[in-house]
Amino acid sequence: MGIVELKTFNIMAFELTDSNYKEIIGKSEIPVMVDFWAEWCGPCRMIAPIVEELSRQFKDKILVAKCDVDDCPRAAAEFGIRNIPTILFFKNGELVDKQVGSAPKPTLEAKMNALL
Repeated sequence: MGIVELKTFNIMAFELTDSNYKEIIGKSEIPVMVDFWAEWCGPCRMIAPIVEELSRQFKDKILVAKCDVDDCPRAAAEFGIRNIPTILFFKNGELVDKQVGSAPKPTLEAKMNALL
C-alpha cells in the first residue's frame, strides 16, 4: 500500500486499483472509506475537498481511499457501483455503510465516527 497523489484533486489518499482493492479493504487493520469517483464527474469534484479534509481528520484511524471507476471497472462492478460519487465504508473487510451521491461533511463525518 502506498500513498499517491491523485491527478485531478491533488488529494493524498490511497489509490485502489483492480489489482489491490481486495487486499487493501480485506487486510486493513483500521476501517476503510472508499470514494468511487471519475475525473469527468462534477459531483465527485464537489465532494473532493470534503474527502480530503476527512482523510486528514481521521488520519491513522480510518484509511481513506479513492477508486476511479473508469480505471477500475472490476472493483466498481464487484461493489455494484452504478452512480458516482459513491462512498463505501468497511470495517474488518465487511461493507457496513454507504453514501450514494454527494453529501455534506457532517453526514460523511457521522458515518466515519460510526466506524470507530
